[in-house]
Amino acid sequence: MFGREKKTSSPDSSSGKEPPFSNNYYNPDIARAAAAAADNDDDLHHHFSPSRERRLLAKIDLRVIPVLSILYLLAFLDRTNIANASIFGLQSELRLQNTQYNTALTIFFVPYIVFEIPSNVLLKKLKPHLWLSVCMFGFGLVTICQGLVQNYSGLLATRFFLGLTETGMFPGSFYLIGMWYKRSEAQKRYSFFFGSTSLAGAFGGLLASAIGKMDGLQGYLGWRWIFILEGLLTCVVAFIFFFVIPDFPENAKWLTEEERQYVQVRLRKEQGRSAAERPIGFKDVVNVFKDYKIFVGGFMYFGLIVPAYSYAFFAPGIIQTYGYSRIQTQLYSVPPWAASFTFAMVIAYFSDKIKHRFAFTIMPICLAIAGFGILIVVHDNHHLQYGALFMVAMGVYSAMPVIVCWFNMNLGGHHRRAVGTAWQIGFGNIGGIIATYSFLPQDRADFYKPGYSICIAFICLSAASCLVYAASCIMQNRQREKAPRSLLTEFEKTELGDLNPEYRYLL
Repeated sequence: MFGREKKTSSPDSSSGKEPPFSNNYYNPDIARAAAAAADNDDDLHHHFSPSRERRLLAKIDLRVIPVLSILYLLAFLDRTNIANASIFGLQSELRLQNTQYNTALTIFFVPYIVFEIPSNVLLKKLKPHLWLSVCMFGFGLVTICQGLVQNYSGLLATRFFLGLTETGMFPGSFYLIGMWYKRSEAQKRYSFFFGSTSLAGAFGGLLASAIGKMDGLQGYLGWRWIFILEGLLTCVVAFIFFFVIPDFPENAKWLTEEERQYVQVRLRKEQGRSAAERPIGFKDVVNVFKDYKIFVGGFMYFGLIVPAYSYAFFAPGIIQTYGYSRIQTQLYSVPPWAASFTFAMVIAYFSDKIKHRFAFTIMPICLAIAGFGILIVVHDNHHLQYGALFMVAMGVYSAMPVIVCWFNMNLGGHHRRAVGTAWQIGFGNIGGIIATYSFLPQDRADFYKPGYSICIAFICLSAASCLVYAASCIMQNRQREKAPRSLLTEFEKTELGDLNPEYRYLL
């Protein structure tokens, strides 16, 4: 299954037997027609000069990446602004005790994890512009409601529905980006998109410092205004984005017919056919999980989610222990986020330039480990501790987009990519539950050493998983190089995706 595929007979409609890959929706004749259309693909590919291709890529970049980046910026902002709200009195007004705040953070991840794969299936069925804009309006509305809650139960309810409405944002956007770009040019786009989390952290700190000055307006404390105004912004943008969120290349009305065909041709030449013609069935989901690399990809992301959410949820509280006021804390939380965005783009540039991923996951991971190491042993030098937060944010938030891009772009075809991406994000976000209990109030007296130690352990798990995944890609590529030429039909190659013996994984 993982390298050399067992030879299968070609589907034969005249035999009276069901073809080995058949289903109720997909006619193998579509795939057979692909072979006859190969010459047309070559003609179209040669018709586009390098300069014309660059102009088309620029057109796609301006439509796809900024829109999805703003979408996820607002999603991450609405998800993590509870950390800023906590500084402005959320816990005291709602009388949260012991680990109730941590539990409120945790409840978000229950629906967020469970509904990742169903959300990507619906994304393909309903089209991205509809599904993503509806979800966006939903989590904006829930964020507004979060600013109106009066007790702990209300906070739990809103956090649950926030997780439910946000579940499709990240895997759906990554899946959509992956269907527009070749593997060798995707990392810069993925990192810019993922960098919206860093920009959300920076923007959230600045916004919270300004909104916090509304404390007491209309009888509402500052934390309520943070939720209400940021949620209202999301709802307004969701209405606009219904008309501008891009669909898949084959449905993009903002491209000419020739441009749509060329986008699909260039991806077919690198990755093979995607089977976009048929919906995803339950059997497709099951087949994806027969590949052990799918589970390895989940652990790669899972290991970094723990330190990522630990930083997002608890960095303002940690910075406040350095002796800053509430407004100063919000402002000092901005620079590490900004630095992480810049560093992530540098990593992405060189990763795309040399067409390599593995080394660019390990280098940032080492930087993050060094940062946490400083935080564990240094407790009397606030400048050094603050500098270590830069190292943590830069390391974690630079490695994550490389890991997700590497895994996602190595998955061939709509079905494997839709399911595999959702699985990696969904399983990985289990780490968010661990993160919410990594930094407990009672650990402050011990300088949060347990939380820092937990983060280091999970970062090491991610590094080990990356090593296993890289070794698997190398091994399977070598096996396929040595294998005899495949006699599979175009239909069978399409259904196999990256399990097709002619497919080569990017290291």
